[in-house]
Amino acid sequence: MTTLAPGSRTADYDFHLPESLIAQRPTERRDESRLMVVHRSSGTIEHRRFRDLVEYVGPGDALVVNATRVLRARLLGTRDSGAPAEVFLLRPLGSDDRWEAMVHPGGKLRPGRIVHVAPGFDVEILETTERRTRIVRLRSEVAPVDEAIERFGHVPLPPYVHRADEPTDEERYQTVYARERGSVAAPTAGLHFTPEL
Repeated sequence: MTTLAPGSRTADYDFHLPESLIAQRPTERRDESRLMVVHRSSGTIEHRRFRDLVEYVGPGDALVVNATRVLRARLLGTRDSGAPAEVFLLRPLGSDDRWEAMVHPGGKLRPGRIVHVAPGFDVEILETTERRTRIVRLRSEVAPVDEAIERFGHVPLPPYVHRADEPTDEERYQTVYARERGSVAAPTAGLHFTPEL
């Protein structure tokens, strides 16, 4: 029998996190969020604010950031029956109109089905992949497809945020250094940086 070293199984990192400790809205100031600092040598834990991060980053340290902007990749609409449907865009497939996407309800959104997002903006289900995602075609008569996504799509909130997106989320779920269009999910670790930090 093989003995695994501590920390080599994903289950070694499971822990209980009470729902009441999961923020449903960002702090008013980005750098006011909480920061847990673990001192590896002693195992000591400190509870600080994110603005204190500068005390722990020194010369020679590398800080890698994701500078992509979050798309409004969550498309809510209806099926031909009028029942609700959701298309979550994952990645473009060589052109603006073909994407890989997750869909809900998966059993109902088979190839050939249409999701009506807005008048003049539809999603056609083309095929199901081996990973059970869908290849879809976005059809827009009201604007170029990328503009239609931004106009009719919703901000993809992290899965642990249990509320509908709000107008303020458009800015708050982007990093302050986001430049190029490309992410379909908020780079949550970077949301706490301010221009000053």
